[in-house]
Amino acid sequence: MQMLSGLGRSKYIPLIILFTLAVLQSCRKDPKEMTKAELADELSKEKHYSKLLEFSQKAGVNVSKFQPGKDNAPVFALLEEISFGHKPAIRYTEKKIASDTALIRVAAEELVKGQSVEKVMEKLEPVFPVYHNLKIHYARLIEAKKTDSAAYVAEALNAYRWIHRQIQGSPRFVMVNIRGAYLTAMDSSGKNALSMRTVVGKNDTPTPTIDTYATSIVTHPYWNVPKSIAIKEIFPKAMKDPEYLSRNRIEIIDNKGEAVDPEDIDWEELTAEKFPYRFRQETGEDNSLGLLKVEIKNPLAIYLHDTNARYLFNSNQRWRSHGCVRVQKPTDLANYMAGMKLLDNDFMTEPDTVSTPPKWHKLKARIPVFLLYLGADCNEKGDVMYFPDVYKRGAPKA
Repeated sequence: MQMLSGLGRSKYIPLIILFTLAVLQSCRKDPKEMTKAELADELSKEKHYSKLLEFSQKAGVNVSKFQPGKDNAPVFALLEEISFGHKPAIRYTEKKIASDTALIRVAAEELVKGQSVEKVMEKLEPVFPVYHNLKIHYARLIEAKKTDSAAYVAEALNAYRWIHRQIQGSPRFVMVNIRGAYLTAMDSSGKNALSMRTVVGKNDTPTPTIDTYATSIVTHPYWNVPKSIAIKEIFPKAMKDPEYLSRNRIEIIDNKGEAVDPEDIDWEELTAEKFPYRFRQETGEDNSLGLLKVEIKNPLAIYLHDTNARYLFNSNQRWRSHGCVRVQKPTDLANYMAGMKLLDNDFMTEPDTVSTPPKWHKLKARIPVFLLYLGADCNEKGDVMYFPDVYKRGAPKA
């Protein structure tokens, strides 16, 4: 056989290279068949992970927590963070929802296949319009070196990632920003369906941050006076003024749940600390809860409710309550939470001169409710808004 000349051999080199690449490609494991560890190893390579870190940093993630180690990088932890965030400063959380690991795995597979980080993250991050707008403002603030303002926006970005985690499977949710004294109700895609002012806790009785869900709507609710208010406010007034309780339609209830006649009580023998009864205000427009209450699951006796002092919503200083959240449009909120027309529009204007028994309307779907303390947020126009630190809690922590 005659050997090929050097020139003859050279023309086959490109074919040999292509053949070799084809063989290597055919030997490469399908990402869908790779284990989680194998996916992590592949994405730990600098060409992949540096892009992930860069993208995450632009979304307000503190990437110092996700730097690569000696063996590999915390790939899946970073993917979970960019999609579902970490728990904000919340006093009470009813239940931490597990992240969607299937969604995160699909994202890892797509990245290994060569899909761009930006394209993959579109399916992983919250789709909420407010989240998208906050990202735009964050990038602008970082570029302008306004790091203090950027930190508040980063805090809000994480809060919405956390909401993305906690609302999985829910048709809608409600968020109260205590620091801004307002409420927004959104559907599962983050589309704003309802906005209203709120009245929240005073400095000495702050509204606690809570992550929970609504259980029922109560029309014509009783106000079972919390012990702290009973001791500090109701008992001293009842001691001084015999007509105070009847004038404010407040009953004295014993441990059997029965009403006690105030005249049958020896007030001089009692003290506020050793008062063996509780106070309950009758239903009606004069009731401190107004005509409607939204019960949310928590051990702190916090709920959303109407008020008999609706003029307070006209004020910009709406940190006036004992801790519960008074809402400006209770009927609209109740109907949205129920997913149906539970109450007529004129419910709040009906004459209510007599006591009407409370009625409970149990919600059929799980409706998450978040009471958060955010220094920044976006309005429906996409403008960034900043709010005063009414409880003096200081700058956000990463």
